[in-house]
Parts: sequence; C-alpha cells; structure tokens
Amino acid sequence: MTRHELQHILSRLWLIALVIWGTGCIPNNPYPASEQRQEIYYSTFSEEPKHLDPAISYSSGEYRFIQQIYEPPLQYHYLKRPYQLIPLTAESVPKPRYFDPEGNPLPDDVAPEQVATAVYEIRIRPGIQYQLHPCFAKDAAGNFRYHRLTADDVKGVYEVRDFPETGTQELIANDYVHQIKRLADPRVACPLLSLLDNYILGMGEYAQALREALETEREKRQAAAGATYNQAVDERENPISLDIDAFPFPGVNVVDRYTYQIILQTKYPQFIYWLAMPFFAPMPKEVIAFYEQTALKDRNITIDRFPIGTGPYRLDTFKPHKEIILVRNENFHTELYPTEGEVGDREAGLLADAGATLPLIPKAVYKLEKEYIPRWAKFLQGYYDASGISSDTFDQAITFSDTGDPRTSELLQSRNILLQTNVDVTTIYLAFNMLDDVVGGYTEDRQKLRQAISIALDYEEYIEIFLNGRGIPSHNPIPPGIFGYEEGEIGINPYVYSWDAEQGATRKSLENARQLLAEAGYPGGQDRSGNPLILYFDNYRTGPAATSFLNWVRKRFELIDITLEVRTTDYNRFRDKARNGSSQILMWGWHADYPDPENFLFLLYGPNSKSKFDGENVSNYDNPEYNRLFDKMQNMDNSPERLRIIRQMKSILQQDAPWVFAYHRVNFSLYHEWMKNGKPNTTGYNTLKYQRIDSTLRAQRQGEWNQPVLWPIWSVIGFLIIGTIPAVVTIWRRERGR
Repeated sequence: MTRHELQHILSRLWLIALVIWGTGCIPNNPYPASEQRQEIYYSTFSEEPKHLDPAISYSSGEYRFIQQIYEPPLQYHYLKRPYQLIPLTAESVPKPRYFDPEGNPLPDDVAPEQVATAVYEIRIRPGIQYQLHPCFAKDAAGNFRYHRLTADDVKGVYEVRDFPETGTQELIANDYVHQIKRLADPRVACPLLSLLDNYILGMGEYAQALREALETEREKRQAAAGATYNQAVDERENPISLDIDAFPFPGVNVVDRYTYQIILQTKYPQFIYWLAMPFFAPMPKEVIAFYEQTALKDRNITIDRFPIGTGPYRLDTFKPHKEIILVRNENFHTELYPTEGEVGDREAGLLADAGATLPLIPKAVYKLEKEYIPRWAKFLQGYYDASGISSDTFDQAITFSDTGDPRTSELLQSRNILLQTNVDVTTIYLAFNMLDDVVGGYTEDRQKLRQAISIALDYEEYIEIFLNGRGIPSHNPIPPGIFGYEEGEIGINPYVYSWDAEQGATRKSLENARQLLAEAGYPGGQDRSGNPLILYFDNYRTGPAATSFLNWVRKRFELIDITLEVRTTDYNRFRDKARNGSSQILMWGWHADYPDPENFLFLLYGPNSKSKFDGENVSNYDNPEYNRLFDKMQNMDNSPERLRIIRQMKSILQQDAPWVFAYHRVNFSLYHEWMKNGKPNTTGYNTLKYQRIDSTLRAQRQGEWNQPVLWPIWSVIGFLIIGTIPAVVTIWRRERGR
C-alpha cells in the first residue's frame, strides 16, 4: 500500500465517520427548524379525506377538518356535560313556534300530532366575513375576476392559493338558505336527504322538481347529440346550470339580510341539533358558481377539496397523500373562550384561558400516518401533541391502580403525559339480517336462536381481550350519557343477563344458550334432519387484528355447536351486500349525530331499512309495534312519558334480538403537558380553536427526549483509528527503510 492509497482510504473512512456523527447528532425532528418555537398544533390522519363539501361529508375523519372551516348557526359548549347547544354564528338558539292547520299558534308543550308546522327563525350576527378566497375577488368594475375562466387562464394553477387575487364578503342569511337547497340537488347526493324529506316542509317535492329539471336537460342534450352522447364527458365540458332558486320550496325562506326560517311539517324537537351539523353550514352562490367552472373541474379544483367558510381556520395545504395544513382565518369574527364549565374543569386548568380571543393556535399540521406504531413512537418523542392508544401499545401506556382505575405508566408519568377518559356516544353491534331465511324472522324459534347467539358472544371477554377494558357491554342501542340509558337492574337485557344484588349484571351461561338453541330447533347445533347449523359472517376487515377477532367469533359460536363461516370481501362489496340484503350476520356501529335517543333507536325503525329504503337499519328489522312506538317517541320532548315508551321499545328489541348488543366504546386520550385545554368531545368536532400550545416547553422536552446517542459514533471512530494503525506503521517503516 502506498502513502497515496493510505491517504485516500483514510479520507474516505473519516468522511463516513463524519456522516455517522452528523446523523447521530441531528435529532429526527420531522418539522423545519423555523417552526420549533411556533405555537403549531401537530397531529395525524390515517385515511385520505374523500369529501370536504359539507353537503356530502358524513365522516368523523372529515369532520375534524371541515368543522374548523365551516360554521353552522349553532355549536356545542366546549366544556359542559351533558352537551349543551349554544350560538355560533346565530345571535341565539332558536325556539320553535308551533301552528295548527289553520295557522293558529300552539303552546310549546303541544302534542306532536296537533302540530301542522314548526317554524325555526334563525338570526345570524351581522359583520361576519368569509375567509379570503379568489372566488370573491373583483376587478375595478366590481365584476368577479375569476368567474369566467378558460383553460388558458388556469395554466400554472393547481390549487386555489395559486390565484394572485382574493376577496371576501359578508355572511348573510341567503348563504344558509342556499346550502339547504343544495342538499336537495341530485348532483350533490346528500346522504341526509331521505331523512330531511320527512321533516322540512316541501323538501321532497323540491328535490323531485330538481331531479326532473336535471333529467329534462339531459334528455334534450342526448336528443341533440344523438348516439355519440356521453353524459359524463358532456357535463364535465359543459356543466348543467341548474337554477335551484327557480322552484318553490316553502320549507326555507329568507326573512331579511340576516334572518331566515326553516319550517318543519311536524313537531320535531331534535331538529335543533341538526343546526349544529356541517350540513347546515352556509354556502354562498358565488362559491358554487366559481367551483362549477369546467376549467377548474378539469384540474380537480372543487368545493369537495378546497372548502371555504367563516370558521377560525382556512385550508392552506391539501396534500391528502402526505399532509393537510390549516391556518388561522384572518377574517375570523370575534369568539371568546368559555368562562364556565362543569365541576372539576377549573381545577384541571380548563378555564385558565377564560375570555381569551379564539383561536389560540395559529396553525395546525396534520401528517398522514397509516400505521399506528410509527405514530406512537413520534408521539413519545414529542413530535405529535396528542394521541389515542392502540391495543398494541396499551400495556406500554396504561396501568391500573389497586381500585381498578386506569392511569398512565411510569414512562408516560415521567413525561407528564395526561390521560383523559370518556364514554363515546357510540354503539357497536352485530346485526342479523331479518330478511334471511335462517337467522331472520319474528317467530319464537328465531328469537331464541338469536338470543342464544347473543349469550354466546361474551362481550365482557371481548372487551378485556381486544380493547384492554375500554368498553361498556351494551344491553340496548342507547349509550351512556343519552336520555333513556339506565343502569342497574332496570337497564339490563334480561334475555342475555341475570341480575345479582351483589355482582350486578351477569351473563347467562352457555348451558342457557344451548337450551335456547335446542328450543329453536337446533339441539346440539343440528336441525331435525341432522344437518349441522352453518351460519355466515360477512366481513371486510383484514390484517392480524381482524384475524384474531374472527377466530374469537368462530370459537364463541363453536361453544354452542354452531359452525360459523366467514365471508371476507372488499369494503365496497361488503356495503353492497348490506344494501341489497344478501348478508346474514355482520358487524356495524353508529356514532351519534346528536345526543338524543332517537338518533340510536331509528337504527331499527322499519322505514329506515337498508335493503328496502337505503336507510341505516342494516338488520332490516321491521316490527310494527316498535315502529308505532318510535313514531310516537321520536318527536317528543324528554319526559317520564318518553322514557316509559323508550323502555317498551328496548324490551321489544331485547326479545326480538335483531342485534347482538355488543359494547359502547370508552376513549382513552393522551395529551402532552404543553397542550392546554384538551378535553374529549365526541359530539362536536370544532374544538381546535380552544387548544393552546406552550411551544417553549415543547421544544425543551423534545430536546431532552431526543438527545443524540454518541457512544456508537465514538466506537466507530475508535475502530477506524485502531484499524488504520497497522497500515500507518507499515508505511512508516517502509519510508524509514528508503
């Protein structure tokens, strides 16, 4: 080896050492150094949002974005429980006025059957402005600058922020009216339309008029184009301009610039909750006119991807395959942090910002994290501000006190991570298809078959194995915190549980289940001809967790001698089978749209059948007595009489057993100490504006928890030094020998 060769090798080795040194010394912070001291909220999302149009979106994963941007007239109080409606853009929570068929006013406590119309008058606060947006930009003559775009005009435009000019305008009553009309537009396909038909005066007739106008125009175009007509291509290149104001709609009216009315054709106290849902957020005509331009649609710039509202945040970056960034809306109206809450909120520090101007965080960055383990690791490093807990990391995160109360592990306690728990307004269940020849039907033997399976599926065991105890076994559709949920002996399902004064509700034995199975005509799991009873579970979930769950379900069925075969397919096919009534048993769940028992009991109302009416009743349950009681209960105010009817309805369901009542989720939420005002809210999602970040403390903790590990680097350097000594000695001797 020559001196030159040795120098070359040494230089390469030391370069490698420097790279390793640099890698070890630089923390793996995924965010720019310029953001380190900024009060930015960092979180994640696991699935790309499909819809950000409030007339279409019906997903909690999408709501966590759009409810920071759009503002319906009402919202839920951030701190108070039970959940309480308060004004958002409205001046007050509207109180309905009731009228008989002759237009005479009726008292507030009038029976629903006496009401011909219920009028909700909503007055919004003047002076509220929309976020800055190119759809509002005007030229010197006062004309909209970007409402007649051509393909040449949008060269280099890939999202709305690429337009150089923006503008704003004031929120007015007609924006809310226009949005309600959009819900009936057949091109929008609002998932709530079939339900709205039942309540808003003239909604069904109005929707039908729009459908007929749309079909008429399509027929004209097809006749003109002949055999070459392609509807999709034609409407993309030349969108149909459907004037939704050209048809009568008596159920919604503008009173004045800031006031509008919604008229129902019956008394329906639960309608007030709808006014806190994104479906009833405002949508100006100017916005839709802007986004309906072909030049923008061709670039996938639509209201479904680039929302616009009056809320505390606006969409700044939309890269659904990577990240979504919200920033403070510069035009956001005045809103203050609550000055009161429930017992314990002040002690928990949740009123420290009382009276502060919202939002408290100027920017929120959401990263796409499809896998939970990397997300959890980054949370522990301090790179995400809050987290849930998966079953895989539960033991690392949670321990239990001697009294059985959950608390954070030593690791999390050492990092001052706060745990908060709350029961979700959700019900999870297994649905029997009541149209099926084997598990369906209303005869006593079919009831006993379903009751036997309900006993065998031990959801106490399931909750411990798969949820680490984060669940409450359910006895009927109504979850805790909702009127009609009852604890104790009166609240149990007597067909599945027994009541013990000391132990409480105890699940009936497998022997009870086998006896019911025999009475159903399947002694030992066989029919009268000796054929084994084989049932089918429709499923779309895959992966290790799904496999474990399916194995558990099979084993529970085997314990009462029933063979269960799993039919796994993709999600779309799974939905189709539920829609056309070809499933037999499937797992489903429901998260409350609003905190009222009607929003859970309607899941078993006959006219909401999935296969017959494309409703949310996936079991296709249709019991006339249950339907009659539901019709009576749904429009009632909470009262002892309403509770009495709900008890009757629960009793009917428990005997018929169209569901295996599984469990209600218990959420475990973790917050880093620098994230302030964190309080779980399972009804409203517009909560980002209340959060606050102590960025100085976060940067300090990130530095402490992500110190570079130097010993491997020194080991590599030492190894390099030792490894080069023989070569150096050899060359030194060779040089001296010359």
